[in-house]
Amino acid sequence: MSYLLIGNISALISEDCIEPLANARIRIYLPGDRYDTEELARGIFKDLQQLSERDVEAKADYLLAESALDERGNFSLGWDDIHLFTEPLEMDICLNSVPGKHAGKEQKAHWVQYHLSTLVPHWKRSRDKYLAAFAYVVPSDKWSGIRSEFGSWVISGAVKHAENHEGLDAIRVEAYNALNDKLLGWCNTNENGRYKLYFSRKEISGSHMLHLWQNEPAGTGPDVYFKLYWHNELIWSEHKDTALQPERQSIKPCTKLNLFIKPPVTDKRLPGFSGWFNDFIHNTKTKSQYKDLHLTY
Repeated sequence: MSYLLIGNISALISEDCIEPLANARIRIYLPGDRYDTEELARGIFKDLQQLSERDVEAKADYLLAESALDERGNFSLGWDDIHLFTEPLEMDICLNSVPGKHAGKEQKAHWVQYHLSTLVPHWKRSRDKYLAAFAYVVPSDKWSGIRSEFGSWVISGAVKHAENHEGLDAIRVEAYNALNDKLLGWCNTNENGRYKLYFSRKEISGSHMLHLWQNEPAGTGPDVYFKLYWHNELIWSEHKDTALQPERQSIKPCTKLNLFIKPPVTDKRLPGFSGWFNDFIHNTKTKSQYKDLHLTY
């Protein structure tokens, strides 16, 4: 008899936004230690507990199978009948990047391995093989910590009409760092007004400036404000003072921010925004708040 395990591994950015662990690797091990039967029946989950190189080497002889996850986080792997269907399995996930357009830039030189679970899958016999399925979603707080290690941020949310809260599609969303007014990243909203915007540590620090931000603890994000465009025309521009609001300061690597904009009274259709925008002029108060937070060279 052979074994086939299929499934999906994804992660939460927020309570209503999920992303797959695209291009990660999954490794299945026979456990080297004994486990409590009752605990195994419930499954032992570690929420991706990072393993040291020594830990990985110590369990190398117990490796049963490994495979890559596709762009949707799906996997399929099999092995021969050296395993008994009543035995527990250890499941590890390996990453050398995280999802996002900057993943290649922030790719680590080596794979980082995390222990996810020790469990006995619910095997179903199908002709000449045992078949089981497994799916897991990494909690957002844990995923935010892992993204921090890779120097990668993601902001998710929706652009909505301030009065009826309907999502606005085809809006270009641009996020800016209030420390230096540099563009962090941009994306377009989908048909429901939802967006997902990625940027990396490089975009935060900037290529020609040295910031005190670099002395902040790992995972400390920028203070952000937004500009919105419709057909390349600016329709909404937040003042950088907005970045001083608590939810906009030092944002976490996984952050949810909804944006509510108010259309002109004369025409509530989004295309009617032509010629209208809410662009505020930077005042001296805001500049004084940030002028001492960076050094040029």
